Amino acid sequence: MKIEILGIGCAKCKQTYANAEKAVSDLGISAEIVKVEKIDEIMKYSVMMTPAVVVDGVVKCSGKMPTVEEIKSWIKPG
Repeated sequence: MKIEILGIGCAKCKQTYANAEKAVSDLGISAEIVKVEKIDEIMKYSVMMTPAVVVDGVVKCSGKMPTVEEIKSWIKPG
């Protein structure tokens, strides 16, 4: 599983990354978590507001900082 955190490095983007790490850790699953900070790369997802979370190529949210529980619901196996 690949989780991408889209954002230019603001505090909310950094917290979203931390929340994704915690969600993965809490669930005990294996996932690659990547920061995407280049505007060109962010635009490929048609995201206008950050932070945004992309799971396996699918935009799950944008323009808000998701909670650990929200992220868990997107990445929970089964």
